[in-house]
Amino acid sequence: MDGRRRTQRNPSGAGGTDRSEVANYVASLAADLSEMSRRQGLSTLAYLLDMARLEAEGAARAAPADSPSATGVDAL
Repeated sequence: MDGRRRTQRNPSGAGGTDRSEVANYVASLAADLSEMSRRQGLSTLAYLLDMARLEAEGAARAAPADSPSATGVDAL
């Protein structure tokens, strides 16, 4: 993390939150966690978090705001 304070709220419990907003939030968190992991020498964990970030970014781009399952992956 670069010292910035996260201003985006956690969208998981908010009514009316769309799929792409959640995916963007997950991508942001994964990027921060990956950076932290890499700084502490946790390279495998950093790699996995980078993969999660890429997946979330792809889901954000692919998902129309009103589609609950635009990427073909349903909620667990």
